[in-house]
Amino acid sequence: MLILQILLRILAFAFTLGAALRIMTSKQVLFLGFDARYTYSPSMKFFAFSNIIGCATSVVSLFLVLMSCQKPRDSNKYFYLFLNDLITLGGLVAGSAAATAIGYVGKYGQKHSGWEPICVFVTKFCHKVTVSLTLSYIAIIICLCLTIISAHQSRQIKA
Repeated sequence: MLILQILLRILAFAFTLGAALRIMTSKQVLFLGFDARYTYSPSMKFFAFSNIIGCATSVVSLFLVLMSCQKPRDSNKYFYLFLNDLITLGGLVAGSAAATAIGYVGKYGQKHSGWEPICVFVTKFCHKVTVSLTLSYIAIIICLCLTIISAHQSRQIKA
């Protein structure tokens, strides 16, 4: 179980880092002076920051797991690890949901509100955002698995 946790935490780190780097480097400038950047949307900025925070908390939780394997089992450590995983999962879900909503409007528009789709003009930008969202959703699945594992471990150890 320890090897699985370490592997999943490294994967969570890699996918959140990949999602953050991909969204932060997504930029496309058109010949008319129009450009698309993630910083123009508060939802996309929130998405980038939630992935950065998810990346950092994955590293912290990896150290907690590595330190807990050297010392006797303590239910408090596993409970704190569970809280860390749960908060990370919540932040990633919130950031990804916000970016997905804006990405949907960017790709398909909203005819009733008068918003036209922009992905027909900035296809490279939209592709990078899609890749970033995909990486983040994979990280969410990994964090969900880690949350279940840490909840199970904190329940099994009696104080």
